[in-house]
Amino acid sequence: MNYLEWIEEWYELQCNEDWEHIYGIKLETLDNPGWKLEISLMDTELEEKLFKQIDIARSETDWFHCRIEECVFKGYGGTRNLQDILRTFKEWAELETKS
Repeated sequence: MNYLEWIEEWYELQCNEDWEHIYGIKLETLDNPGWKLEISLMDTELEEKLFKQIDIARSETDWFHCRIEECVFKGYGGTRNLQDILRTFKEWAELETKS
């Protein structure tokens, strides 16, 4: 399963006739150019899960940053880094937390 299919499935699992009306996923382009992805974690199993900010800068055009701010996963990246952002979210969401 690719990352786009995975995020479609994750989104579908969150939809409960309320969540999708209040929260959701936003994908936008940046003018530098690049991508901005915001995924609301409120009322999901991920809302209290810890996330360590990621800052990767391989070059001026190959970069991405991910963090959680106010219960929203926020990912930003270059034009070819959308999969990096989606992969980061997927791997974090699937990561088992230790008790």
